[in-house]
Amino acid sequence: MVVLIFAMVCGVYICSIGLKQIGVSSTGRIVSVHLVEKPCEATDIEPLERPYVHFPKPTTFSRGECACNPVRNFAILSTQRSGSGWFETLLNSHMNISSNGEIFSIKIRKSNMSTIVETLDKLYNLDILTSASKNECTAAVGLKWMLNQGLMQHHQQIVEYFRARGVSAIFLFRRNLLRRMVSMLANSYDQNSKMLNGTHKSHVHSPKEAEILASYKPMINTTLLIPDLKQVDDMAIKAVEYFNSTRHIILYYEDIINNQTILYDVQDFLKVPRRDLHSRQVKIHKGTLSSQVENWVDVEKTLKGTPYESFLRADYKI
Repeated sequence: MVVLIFAMVCGVYICSIGLKQIGVSSTGRIVSVHLVEKPCEATDIEPLERPYVHFPKPTTFSRGECACNPVRNFAILSTQRSGSGWFETLLNSHMNISSNGEIFSIKIRKSNMSTIVETLDKLYNLDILTSASKNECTAAVGLKWMLNQGLMQHHQQIVEYFRARGVSAIFLFRRNLLRRMVSMLANSYDQNSKMLNGTHKSHVHSPKEAEILASYKPMINTTLLIPDLKQVDDMAIKAVEYFNSTRHIILYYEDIINNQTILYDVQDFLKVPRRDLHSRQVKIHKGTLSSQVENWVDVEKTLKGTPYESFLRADYKI
């Protein structure tokens, strides 16, 4: 009996020691488990395209199941009243494209190169919240950047940034700079007069509003006409020159109006699936230029025999 009792006591002791060791070992394993996030990879992408592919990690939200969907950065580089607003609404009708407007129209954002970089970093990390912000599956993110919003002033540093961050440039210009001038003058007039029930609108969504704004016929200063046209023309040429080393595409408003299959080329450029793009914006100035300028005869005399004479006749389908 003594031997049996001794054996039972030893067995219980050995079992208790074993259970404690199992408990400590199990606890250790649970504590030491760490989830390692697998980095996203640019698979099935040509080597030349890899610098333009990014996997943002926003701090303001989670991309969820789209975390490893590649994103491409772009910037629409243009001048005011060149169709860039209409063009941007077309891009934003694509479910995978997010263009965030003229974020550098805010003075503090373009005050120096540091604030420009800070703003761009936030934008391309999908952390700028605007009305154009899309869901986590955005595949192309960008902005509309006017040439006079610090872009030309800091062009060297911005080119370096574009090349380092793989930003593609989409140039959008207007061939007929005289039409652009008419639009500029009419828009400037409406900023003061506010023809639409005391409200200024740069872009409209109804034919009636467009008709009201188009009723104003600007008087063009013929003394400054040629120098003004040349200044805008030279600025566009310089911009393309400055950004020639970046990945870019050059578009013209009139070409898109006449042939909207060009929008497929833009989608191919951004590497997004082709979709039919649409915009709710309504064109304000329609018809011939002669019907839109108060002193048309003087304008005609001024431009005849100059490199800009073609603007008098150049038109496109409406």
